[in-house]
Amino acid sequence: MISTFFAPRWTTAIAALVALLSASAAPTASAASAAGIDCAQARYPSLAWSACEARNVAATGQNPLGAGPLTAGVVAETLAYQKARAQALLADPERRPNPNPCTTVLLCPVDPRLQHWKDHDGLVEPVLYTSRSGATISGHVWATRTGAAKRPGVVIVNGSIVGFEQIYWFAAQALAKAGFVVMTFDAQGEGNSDQFGAYPDQREAAFAGTPGLGFLGPKPAAGPGLGGNGLPFYDGGADALDFMLSTPAQPFVPVPSRTSGTSHADKQARRVASGLNASHNPLHALLDASRIGLAGHSYGAVAASWLAQHDPRVRTAVAWDSLCVPVSPAPDEIAAFAAAPVNRLAGILPGGLLYGLPTPCIGAPAGPAPAITKPALGINGDYLAAGVPYLTPPRPQDKAAASFAYSAAGVDTGNITIRAATHFDFNDVPLVLPASRRGIDLVTWYTVAWFAKYLQNDPLADRMLLSTRWQNDAAAAKALPAGEPNVYSWHYRSRLSITQANGQRFQCEDLRKGCPGQVSAASDWGATPYAFASVANGPTQPATAACSAAAP
Repeated sequence: MISTFFAPRWTTAIAALVALLSASAAPTASAASAAGIDCAQARYPSLAWSACEARNVAATGQNPLGAGPLTAGVVAETLAYQKARAQALLADPERRPNPNPCTTVLLCPVDPRLQHWKDHDGLVEPVLYTSRSGATISGHVWATRTGAAKRPGVVIVNGSIVGFEQIYWFAAQALAKAGFVVMTFDAQGEGNSDQFGAYPDQREAAFAGTPGLGFLGPKPAAGPGLGGNGLPFYDGGADALDFMLSTPAQPFVPVPSRTSGTSHADKQARRVASGLNASHNPLHALLDASRIGLAGHSYGAVAASWLAQHDPRVRTAVAWDSLCVPVSPAPDEIAAFAAAPVNRLAGILPGGLLYGLPTPCIGAPAGPAPAITKPALGINGDYLAAGVPYLTPPRPQDKAAASFAYSAAGVDTGNITIRAATHFDFNDVPLVLPASRRGIDLVTWYTVAWFAKYLQNDPLADRMLLSTRWQNDAAAAKALPAGEPNVYSWHYRSRLSITQANGQRFQCEDLRKGCPGQVSAASDWGATPYAFASVANGPTQPATAACSAAAP
């Protein structure tokens, strides 16, 4: 969705410059007050506000700086991934994923901490299937050997450009450990999936949403058509749902293509007969098809937001940067980014920088927009591609605009904005991309909690959602400058509006500050500190296994 090919290190220098300029506007502020003030209370312009913003920008570099001990493992696993990729293509020459970002090797690093799933009660089955455009799609289905006979399912829709599926295995493994069947896949044009479809639909879902190439798709969205093609995520997500729900009695058959109406079912059948493609979900026996959710990142978050409301098989969604509102006609990506209030100076003036995604769902298929009828959670960060300092304070509600629309529609919702987080806090890319230290762990926590509530119907999931642990996180205090423990953004308000299992409403418009009805970290189920890698490599148990009391 946005370019991920570089992460400018010069943003820290810009932050320092902004700090100096603001300091000159408020010479009476002291350095001592700047170091000790709650950043949410810092006045603008002042030295205190500028110091807070400089620290915030610096914290976006914690992910690459803190992942040094993983270097040797990342190199080894990345090379192993590339070797396996090359061998798979030699064994199956009909597959044509190249060129895509993983062709370059360096753009697809692999986390060594998540490569021993089967040693920790894990089940994982690699799958290939044919998309509606005729492309061969590569994916995996995840579960655990122990657990309930029937489990809810979650499909994870990856992001654009370099959103290959391995960087979302952190969420797949955490959800599987909590009692879900999970599917991850490479969208067309990414990772191990084909770049192009089959004749006559070669371009239907090509280029993985790369900006500037949207006009090559079958039906550009409203606007100039220069944004990325959204079909690899909208239609790709729907195809993945179809595969997830397939069984031996009802095997997967791709629907006809959107461009020409051509059926590529013959390709799927031929490859199944040859032992190349899977005819159905290999873990179908564990799946409760009546309890299905969607998660997604970037363009995948946009598609998950839209598909959750559109597809009657889906109950809920978690959108990782960011939740959006279905509209028709859907705006073009580039035009929508330019018009988004979050990207305008002070929320009003054009010409601002890119800090967030638009509120309307971009690049959606033509046709009526689905009504909002199902609960959905959004999670985003202070920044987008990199920690570009704010020149003026942003409007606190701007990143929760979609969530407010869901509240207006009468469904449970929330939006969590992570302090010092970027677009890359939602994928597991150690060493390379700018991200905060604790963002990915918070993302895992809220994702598991949301699906535990709305798919597992676990009454104790409310404890996770209402926990105050992220207001006072010891690991964050250790990592953040000046020892600040609050992981919620001080630029933007994080909100939660849900009905608890006991029927009471919980409404909080400032989770950073806290609200009546929340529970302490000592009363929620989680380990302290909570970390996605520990969850993935830990015991298999329901998300709320450690809870012993009734939900608040």
